[in-house]
Amino acid sequence: MAAPVDLELKKAFSELQAKVIDTQQKVKLADLQIEQLTKTKKHAHLTDTEVMMLVDETRMYEGVGRMFILQPKGVIHNQLLEKQRIAEEKIKELE
Repeated sequence: MAAPVDLELKKAFSELQAKVIDTQQKVKLADLQIEQLTKTKKHAHLTDTEVMMLVDETRMYEGVGRMFILQPKGVIHNQLLEKQRIAEEKIKELE
């Protein structure tokens, strides 16, 4: 009589153990993504800080693939702010 109960408990325990391992892997992945997004956000913020200190007439180029495109300071500033905003939203989603 004890054997069937033990088999059911073993099965339930192994399923629960598999769920725990899966959840732990998902948490580790989310932590890594949050860390990467935090670095991206910080990089964009620091770059924007440096860009804003430059004179408005400074020639700025945006890297696109293997080429660079001349862009006004305002466009570069807006792109960096958008990059920060997107990173912040994704961090909130992952948390």
